[in-house]
Amino acid sequence: MHRDVLAWSRTAKRLVVIALDVVLALLATWIAFTLRLDALHQPVDAQWWVYGLAPMLAVPVFTRFGLYRAIFRYTGQAALIATAQAVAVYAVLLSAVLLWRQWPMVPRSLGVLQPLIYLLLVGASRAFARFWLAGLSGGPELGRLLIFGAGTAGVQTATALGVSRQFELVGFVDDDPAKVGRSINGAPVLSAANMPDLVVSERITDILLAMPGASRDRRNRIIESLNNLPVHVRTLPSMADLASGRVSVQDFKELDIEDLLGREPVAPRNDLLARDLADQVVLVTGAGGSIGGELTRQIVLQRPRQLLLLDHNEFGLYTIHQELEAICNAQALAVQLVPLLGSVVDAPRMHALCAAYRPATIYHAAAYKHVPLVEGNAGIGVLNNVMGTLNMAHAAMEAGVHRFVLVSTDKAVRPTNVMGATKRVAELVLQALSAEPSQTSFSMVRFGNVLGSSGSVVPLFRRQLAAGGPLTVTHAEVTRYFMTIPEAAQLVLQAGAMGRGGDVFVLDMGEPVKIMDLARRMVQLSGLALRDSAHPTGDIEIVVTGLRTGEKLYEELLIGDNPEPTEHPRIMKAREPFLPWSQLQQELAALESAAAQNNVTTIKTFLLRHVQGYQPS
Repeated sequence: MHRDVLAWSRTAKRLVVIALDVVLALLATWIAFTLRLDALHQPVDAQWWVYGLAPMLAVPVFTRFGLYRAIFRYTGQAALIATAQAVAVYAVLLSAVLLWRQWPMVPRSLGVLQPLIYLLLVGASRAFARFWLAGLSGGPELGRLLIFGAGTAGVQTATALGVSRQFELVGFVDDDPAKVGRSINGAPVLSAANMPDLVVSERITDILLAMPGASRDRRNRIIESLNNLPVHVRTLPSMADLASGRVSVQDFKELDIEDLLGREPVAPRNDLLARDLADQVVLVTGAGGSIGGELTRQIVLQRPRQLLLLDHNEFGLYTIHQELEAICNAQALAVQLVPLLGSVVDAPRMHALCAAYRPATIYHAAAYKHVPLVEGNAGIGVLNNVMGTLNMAHAAMEAGVHRFVLVSTDKAVRPTNVMGATKRVAELVLQALSAEPSQTSFSMVRFGNVLGSSGSVVPLFRRQLAAGGPLTVTHAEVTRYFMTIPEAAQLVLQAGAMGRGGDVFVLDMGEPVKIMDLARRMVQLSGLALRDSAHPTGDIEIVVTGLRTGEKLYEELLIGDNPEPTEHPRIMKAREPFLPWSQLQQELAALESAAAQNNVTTIKTFLLRHVQGYQPS
C-alpha cells in the first residue's frame, strides 16, 4: 500500500491532503463546541456558519504557507513550525470573524479553542504520514542497512547510526561462522551466504562494507557477490580515518575506485620511492593536475628539501599548494614548498627557473591530454606536449639536472589521434637527447587510463548516475587498461629512480577492462537496475554514442615485443627505436613553425613520417 500511495500523482496527493484538512477542520469545530458547551454537539442555526467558515479559512491560509507543497515522508521541524504559523494566522482570522459577526449561540472563545484543537489534529496527521510513508519503524524509505563486517569498524558504525537516524540498521553480515547467530547491541549477525534472500525478505536498500583492513582480493569477491542485488553498496573510510575514532554516516562514501579496478593495486617499493628524493630539490611540472598533484603528495612524504610546483593554471596551483602545506603542517615535514606560475611553452621562463633553483630531479607531467580537444587544437597541442617537453629538457640539461622523468601514455603507442602522437614525439625527443653527452638522465613512464583523474570515465559515470542517466559509452567493445592515481604517481617515482637514460617504462596492468562492463558494474553497485530491451522498467540506461575522433577500441603499452624486467616485478622496460638528435632537431624546427601557424596538414605529415603506427582518423 505504501508504494500505491507514493505512486499517486502530485495533484491527487494534494487533493487528498486538502480533503483531509477539511475533515479535520470540521472535526476540530465539533470537538471545540462539545468541550465548550459540555455536551455532544448537534449544530443548530448560526452554528452551521462556523462549520463552513473553518475549512474556508484554513485551506487558503495553508496554501499560502506552502503546506500543500511539502512531502510528508520528509516532514521535519521546519515544516511543523510552518504548520503552527499557518494555524496561528488562521486563528486570528477565525477570531476576527467571530467577533465581527457576533452569531448567537456561538461562544467567542471558540476562536481560540478550535484552532488549538485543529493544530493538534493537523500536526498528528502530518506526523502519522511521515511515520507511515517513510517507515521510521521499518519502512524502506528511511534506508534499511546491512553492515558487512561484524568487527570493530562495523560496531563503531552501528553506534554512529544510532545517533544519526539516517538508516535503520537491520543487522550485521559476516562470513565467519563463529559470529553468525550472535547479536551486537541487539542487532543480529547474519550469514553472508544468505545475502540474496536477506535483501528481499528484509527490504534492504543499502549495504555498507565495514572491512577497512580486508585484502583487495577479499573485497573484490564480496563486491562480485553483491553485483546483481538491488542495493546501493557503500564503503567506510580508510583504516587511518577509523583509527581517529570519528565514524559517522557522513563518512560513508561510494566504493573506492580500487574496488572498480577489479585487481589488486600494484604495491610500491619504498626504497625506490625514496631514492633521489630525500633532502633534494624536486620540480614537478603540471603540479595542479591529477597526476602532477598526486606526484607532489607522494614526493612531499619523502622529505625533499625543496619542492617546486609549476603550473600555468593559477587555481590548480593554489589548491595543491594549500593541500601540501596542510600535509606538511600535520606531519611536521620540513619541506619548502615553492609555487611557480608559468607555462612550459615559455622557454626563457623555464630556463630561468631551472637556473635559479637547480632541481636535482624533474617530473614532467604538464601536457594537454584530452583526445578530442587536442584533435581540434593540433597546433597548441604540439606546442605544449612536444615543444614544452623540449624546453624543459634543454633547461634541465643546462642546469645540470640529474634525472628527468616524462609522464607519458599508452595512447603514444600506434596512435590514432594527435594527442597520442604528440606524446610519442615527446618520447622521441627525450630518447634522442639521452643519446647525447649530458649529465641528465632522461626516462619515460607510460601507463594506461587513470581512474578518477580529471576527464576520466569513472567521475563521468558518477555524474551521469547522479543525474539519473544515461551512462554514455562510445563503443560496446572499447577496452582500456586502468590504474589508480596513486598507482600512476608511484610508478612514475619508482621508474624514474631506475632510469639510466632513454628508458621507456611500462606497468604490468593485468587484463584490460571493457568500458561497457565498468558501466554495468557501477550501475549495479549503486543499487539501481539497468534499463535495456530485456529490462524496459530499469532505472539507468547505457547509451552507445559512437567512437570520438581519434579514439581507438583498444590501447597498447608497447611498440615492440619482449620487454625487459626491472628491479620491480610489475614494472617493465622497453628500448624502442628513435631518430638521432642531429636529424630530429632539424625536423622539430619545422614542426614548431607549423604548430605556431596551426598548420594541421604539415603537423600530421610530420607525425605520419616519424610516429610509428600513427593512423589519423
